[in-house]
Amino acid sequence: MSQAADPRAKLSRAAVRWALTGLIVHHLTVARIAQALGVSWNTANTAVLTEGQRLLINDSDRFDGVRVIGVDEHVWRHTPYGDKYVTVILDLTPIRDRSGPSRLLDMVPGRSKQVFKTWLASQPDTWRSRIEIVAMDGFTGFKSAAAEELPDARAVMDPFHVIHLAGDALDECRRRIQQELHHRRGRATDPLYKARKVLHTRSCLLTERQQYQILDLFSGDEHVALEVTWSAYQNIIDAYRAPNRAAGKALMRADINTLTSTRVPSSLTEIITLGRTLKRRATDILAYFDHPHTTGGPTEAINGRLEHLRGSALGLAKPHPLHHPSTPRNRRIQTPNNTPNYEEPVSESESGAA
Repeated sequence: MSQAADPRAKLSRAAVRWALTGLIVHHLTVARIAQALGVSWNTANTAVLTEGQRLLINDSDRFDGVRVIGVDEHVWRHTPYGDKYVTVILDLTPIRDRSGPSRLLDMVPGRSKQVFKTWLASQPDTWRSRIEIVAMDGFTGFKSAAAEELPDARAVMDPFHVIHLAGDALDECRRRIQQELHHRRGRATDPLYKARKVLHTRSCLLTERQQYQILDLFSGDEHVALEVTWSAYQNIIDAYRAPNRAAGKALMRADINTLTSTRVPSSLTEIITLGRTLKRRATDILAYFDHPHTTGGPTEAINGRLEHLRGSALGLAKPHPLHHPSTPRNRRIQTPNNTPNYEEPVSESESGAA
């Protein structure tokens, strides 16, 4: 019996492994797993957490072979109480080497220089000495912590966050012009509001209708500042999509110099702010072209997966009335289908009857 289940355990090892696989791989909720196993929510949740701790967190080999890491913050707690941020650390070595997907190394509560610095300091010196690249966003706390604990590693600001900065500048410019012209927020009938998603599309991907929409938007003098900001946004994307790394690096350096030029009018506040930010992190931004594929895109993908796990695994332990609305009148109640799913464990009584 000890081979089938742990002593005094309520679930067998096979059932616990199935539950962990269902939660992580097949995106099942804890409530769905508990229903399939015929146990309470707390029993299923405890078993999944214990098995995940044993297989994933306590695995000492998960830090082997790490040469490139990515760090980013993630909003884990969507409440006004407590620290809502966590720091996510990933292994991007398989992405750099084109050998597989990224791997989640750790998730630490909080988002600050001290949080990341403490985590790096807790790792062995031999492991830290092997780290070559740290991919990150524009948060200076991560850069300072990496510079102090990983002095030989190269900090890289990935394209995702650079383009995100340019996109934020574009949105801020559009909102500012909207307020100056109409003294209110954008509405569905406003040209600026209708073009908010089209403006973020790469110019070569625009349809014919979207191209005419952009031309009509930029035909008036009141939208000149938006046109200039949109051009800067498109130029940054073109630098990353250049046919070779040398050309892309030259284009990006030219874009940064243009945005920080003294010839930029003072009225283009978004361009000036963007240029100042890119100039301050120019070395890290240009380092991407010397170390391709060290992007934070997989980090954002892991953040999305963590958000799904947070919603499905850490839900309500008991059913809530809002999750079970009453059946409308004059509507036939359908008989539930009790056919077991191919992923569900079949009980002994069902297998004996078969």
